[in-house]
Amino acid sequence: MTKIVTCVDGSAITSAVTAAAVWASTKLNKPILFLHSLEKEQQHGADDYTGAIGLGARSALLEEMTKLDEQRAKVALQLGRELLDDVVRHAQDSGVADIESMQRHGEVVDSIGDLEEQTRLIVIGRNGKSHDNSFNALGSNIETLLRKAAHPVLLIPDNFKQPSSFMIAYDGRETADKALQRVIDGGLLHGLHCHLVSVKNNEKNLHDKFESAQRRLQEKGFQVTASYIEGDIFESLMAYKKSNNIELIVMGAFAHSKLRQFFVGSNTLKMLERSDIPLIVLR
Repeated sequence: MTKIVTCVDGSAITSAVTAAAVWASTKLNKPILFLHSLEKEQQHGADDYTGAIGLGARSALLEEMTKLDEQRAKVALQLGRELLDDVVRHAQDSGVADIESMQRHGEVVDSIGDLEEQTRLIVIGRNGKSHDNSFNALGSNIETLLRKAAHPVLLIPDNFKQPSSFMIAYDGRETADKALQRVIDGGLLHGLHCHLVSVKNNEKNLHDKFESAQRRLQEKGFQVTASYIEGDIFESLMAYKKSNNIELIVMGAFAHSKLRQFFVGSNTLKMLERSDIPLIVLR
């Protein structure tokens, strides 16, 4: 059975990530797999001084620093285990019965990749442990993850509440239709009020395709508010989000149209950094 792979690191955002995983698990009827990755720590830097001290002193100091590194690794391992125990208890108290936990050494993106065949959805905090309380700082692994992940990624800001609405931007192209179909087939967003938004562009027959997309959603039981708007892509979508109290954004990634370029490279970072609500990124 595929799982909700949920990345936790002990940062302030961990509670929000755990709450999002519980929501996704309940909606999709999938187990949660909490993943804690022990990434390589920055070196102590003792080697920088090897030319300035005597051989005997150098050997003794390096041996002592090696012992300290080993002790730090043991403490990090134990703290990670306690973290996993804590989030598992939280999920159990929230009603999730099927839960696993895993601790891995190495980069979190590599650990997620190793779990690809077991994954239904990836849940991860927008900020990493090193960026606590920094709204505009993205976790260093996020962009790499979005470029590599084969499954949807749910990015969580500082807080999470169960959404009642979501917005999806539609540009009329093939990849937009595929993303729309994933929303229809996925199950996670069923029951939420869908805001289907299109920013006018040069795509042929965009308005007809937009109306067709609206019908597809409605035929599958979605309550849809469809809005065909004009203006700067980023500013128009952000203004719509604010005025309609959107609680979650769905966006595609890594294509070439003007609209989808809004969701990649520097534009993706702008969206991720400025959005204060959860985002689902679809490949």
